[in-house]
Amino acid sequence: MAKRDYYEILGINKNASEEEIKKAYRKLAIKFHPDKNPDDKSAEDKFKEAAEAYEILSNPDKRARYNQYGHAGVGGASGGQGHGGMNMDDIFSQFGDIFGGAFGFGGGGGNRGGGRRMNRGSNLRVKVKLNLKEIANGAEKKIKVNKYVGCKTCSGSGAKNGQYDTCKQCNGSGVVTRVQQTILGAMQTQTTCPGCSGEGRIVKDKCNTCHGDGIVREEEIITMNIPAGVADGMQLSMQGKGNAAPRGGINGDLLIVIEEEDHPDLKREGNHLIYSLNISFPDAAMGTNVEIPTIDAKAKIKIEPGTQSGRVLRLKGKGLPDINAYGRGDLLVEISVYTPTHLSPDERKALETLKASKNFEPNPNKKEKGFFERMKDYFE
Repeated sequence: MAKRDYYEILGINKNASEEEIKKAYRKLAIKFHPDKNPDDKSAEDKFKEAAEAYEILSNPDKRARYNQYGHAGVGGASGGQGHGGMNMDDIFSQFGDIFGGAFGFGGGGGNRGGGRRMNRGSNLRVKVKLNLKEIANGAEKKIKVNKYVGCKTCSGSGAKNGQYDTCKQCNGSGVVTRVQQTILGAMQTQTTCPGCSGEGRIVKDKCNTCHGDGIVREEEIITMNIPAGVADGMQLSMQGKGNAAPRGGINGDLLIVIEEEDHPDLKREGNHLIYSLNISFPDAAMGTNVEIPTIDAKAKIKIEPGTQSGRVLRLKGKGLPDINAYGRGDLLVEISVYTPTHLSPDERKALETLKASKNFEPNPNKKEKGFFERMKDYFE
């Protein structure tokens, strides 16, 4: 099933401000919160859907990529994980910014949305080179990445026996509350607990392999599916494939930057491809059939008699697919008539004869468009 538009999910327009995005998400999070809708799968799905939309649109970089490339720009290589790969821990970790601290509707919500901080691993960025054929058809790529992964000895907990002590400074909440008397009255503030760095617990006996961090460096081979129609400089993301977080937190993302390799014959302009074809004067005058390169193979085209230099032939659908599935571009063949620079005596004599014919006189009233003027008709 195709994903819904993120702006549509939050009920906002594309020009919405950061505050409007936050306000819209807050409203939906309260409406569909699991504690308010127990055992309601539909409400839970909408809760996750709203969280995914907010996670993308609240991040300026991700929002820009989404605006330009749609869903493929923010998760096109992930293979789909349902709601962007987010789980409830991911979602509740957002609530500190949205609700300013504790968030709940009674039983479980307050505990999940309290001040306890969830560690998050850092993102990784890699570059992947693709040729035009791979861009046209999509590609599966395998890359070796050196990154932090969860420690297998302690299952990522950092603790030798999986045992923790509750932080005495914050009593496991991850935050410390201070009350100050001001001229306006008592002011209550919450800050991250310095004793446990917001985790609410302290490792009792550190794991000998990871020394209590819960992560170790390791090489991992990652398989990514690149969608058809990507462009040079485009950035895809695989959520959860970045560095692991200390002591069982949320993994970072793997950001994939596309590098497009030059084709020896074809040039790209958006989803269109351009091929420059040189033909001889006799072929232009009398017509001929020629083979030209396309992405997948060769194609035979017909040059009509009397073809003028600068004419553009259009092979519909022989370009690149649109990444958002809005059709496919064309292959534009720009014809140039080759003029020889050295003539033999016999060739010069033959041309002198042709020159005397009125049929070979140029038409002074016919002005050819420049290259970009001709291309403009196809690119708009």
